[in-house]
Amino acid sequence: MASPRDADRAPGRLRIDKWLWVARFYKTRSLAARAVEGGKVKLNGERVKPGKEVKSGDELELRSGELQWLIEVRAVALKRGPAAEAALLYAEGEESRARREHMIAMRRAGPHPAHDTHGRPTKRDRRMIRRFTGD
Repeated sequence: MASPRDADRAPGRLRIDKWLWVARFYKTRSLAARAVEGGKVKLNGERVKPGKEVKSGDELELRSGELQWLIEVRAVALKRGPAAEAALLYAEGEESRARREHMIAMRRAGPHPAHDTHGRPTKRDRRMIRRFTGD
């Protein structure tokens, strides 16, 4: 059953936070809304609010850490479905995909962030930490 709010919305349009959730870019709608409010998502090159509606043909720029997606909205779905259906809702540019895969490959090729750590700090390390922090 459609809610009264759905009747007011133009067909083929959906709130950006809901679309990002339906397209499976975010696990929950609230995470999608937080990302939009935080400026991690741009619609047609501009920052928007979570209530802004997207339609087919709009361009989205998503950032998550060092990864970036440049996608074009192809369709709007009202329900969240399987990942295979969600992938049909957008098209990612070839340049965007290549840049993102390059960043992932660079991260994998580098050393693990905890590579230099050797467990708990020693007594000498703790003294140096205290001296540095001023305790």
